[in-house]
Amino acid sequence: MIVIEPADPRSPGPQTLLEASQALMQALYPPEENFSLGIEALCGPDIHFFVARDGERTIGTGALCVCDGYGEVKSMFTAQEARGKGVAAALLRQIEDQARGLGLPVLRLETGAELAQAVRLYERHGFSLRGAFGDYAENETSIFMEKSICD
Repeated sequence: MIVIEPADPRSPGPQTLLEASQALMQALYPPEENFSLGIEALCGPDIHFFVARDGERTIGTGALCVCDGYGEVKSMFTAQEARGKGVAAALLRQIEDQARGLGLPVLRLETGAELAQAVRLYERHGFSLRGAFGDYAENETSIFMEKSICD
């Protein structure tokens, strides 16, 4: 059974997955187009960090960054052996619930153009394409998306 809960990104399970995610992003994208948050940044006061667990094993991560007027989905990653089992969808629902509970009207995200499965996940959950936002600039490797979460 998949359990979604708040966690410390510095704990061994989450840290291992975050390092795997960052290694993948470094392999796919040049440093100037790699926008993942480091582990210490994920401990910031404006971050709500979640893990997916199967028993004691951490199988996914995701975070909500609270910004001025919106929430940003960050650090979504699922362990290879857990992909296709609803882990990312469960994390995304938790992030959306948290954002709604905080009164945020919209969720936004940046993901890589090489990450077709991630883009499909976000589209299935109601995200649509938009232009760059916040401190991001348009580039060749990023896809920007958003979803209204006002009830």
